[in-house]
Amino acid sequence: MKYPDFTRLETARSQLIPGTVNAALVDLFKVLGDGTRLQLLAVLQAGELSVGELADAVSMSDSAVSHQLRVLRQAGVVRTRREGKSIVYALDDHHVIELLDQARRHAEHFGGA
Repeated sequence: MKYPDFTRLETARSQLIPGTVNAALVDLFKVLGDGTRLQLLAVLQAGELSVGELADAVSMSDSAVSHQLRVLRQAGVVRTRREGKSIVYALDDHHVIELLDQARRHAEHFGGA
């Protein structure tokens, strides 16, 4: 375009993601870019579960699930709570649930269902 529409350009620029937020989003999407972790998050949408319950749900070993949960916890996607001798995992907050729901609908819309 020879003569740019500066109003549109400024509106577009206002949508740029600030550097620190952009870096956090990149890290979050890297964490979510793993099929096993996505399955664990999907299962956790039903509520709190222990490592053993999660391992049974996704047909994996406890140690493999623990490794993936550690990654999710470090990313702030899941939280833990002690229940007797067990530690149970849950999605950290409603933003995670909303993000997963939107991503799933998007994938289903483009032929993933």
